Amino acid sequence: MKELFLGILLITIIGFGGFVYRNAVEHPLQQVACPMDAKVCPDGTSVARTGLSCAFATCPSPNVTISSISLSFALPSGFTEAVLPDATSIAAYESSAVVSSSTSDALIIVRQYAVDASSTPLATIQKTAIGTPSDLPVSATSFTSTMLGNHRFTVVSIERFEGTVDTAYYLARTTDVLRFDAIDMNVARWTDANLDMQTLPAHSALTKLLTTLQGQ
Repeated sequence: MKELFLGILLITIIGFGGFVYRNAVEHPLQQVACPMDAKVCPDGTSVARTGLSCAFATCPSPNVTISSISLSFALPSGFTEAVLPDATSIAAYESSAVVSSSTSDALIIVRQYAVDASSTPLATIQKTAIGTPSDLPVSATSFTSTMLGNHRFTVVSIERFEGTVDTAYYLARTTDVLRFDAIDMNVARWTDANLDMQTLPAHSALTKLLTTLQGQ
């Protein structure tokens, strides 16, 4: 009786294995057809959907690290390193783009200001936010605040003169203040009070960069 039971069990296992093998041969796993849309990453690159779940692939990690300020970020595509414009600058990036049938030069500058022991980050921002071409401190009442990624920034309009629009994003830290300038040049509508800053190449690129900022 025991031998008969084992024989039946063996035949059952062999039969089930054969069924599974035949099913796999006749009906192989078909590749999932994912939607053809793409996700635009903070650095300007695009990633497609992939895998059985059709989830978007992971965006590239930050591609720039500035060790002196312990920060990393994704530099938007089209921007390359530029010459530092002054002694307080620690990084600069430039790009040229065609906007409304004209060439708009875009510049991103990263500056660092130490906070004196007897001062505060806000006082440092007020001291260094010098308007152009007036060369006078920008009124604190014109400061605004915005959250980008994991950091809060103080936003100050530095210059809007003769086709140049310069907006600074300040990041206050314990011992220093970082200033990120978006400078758009050859802006045709620079006098337009309703000008959408996000349509300007440098401004748009900088806000995307700041959403990828990693570090403290």
